Amino acid sequence: MRKVARVRLTNQKEVNSYIPGEGHNLQEHSIVLVRGGRVKDLPGVRYHIVRGTLDTAGVAGRTQRRSKYGAKRPKPGQPAAPAKKK
Repeated sequence: MRKVARVRLTNQKEVNSYIPGEGHNLQEHSIVLVRGGRVKDLPGVRYHIVRGTLDTAGVAGRTQRRSKYGAKRPKPGQPAAPAKKK
């Protein structure tokens, strides 16, 4: 199932936005940063939520393409943070 959030923008419009990555910590009144970019296989979803900013946490356990998912660089000699299990 695709993760989608209904977001109210500062101009009071409500839009559907996609939550990228595995798992998320968003709740009902979380404040998020939204960027443009549609999701091809979800009709009406024209925005993405930016991970790792404001109330949205980065993806845990991410070692590659970290900047797209808001994951911090692991310390040298330390294993990467374990990914959350479903």
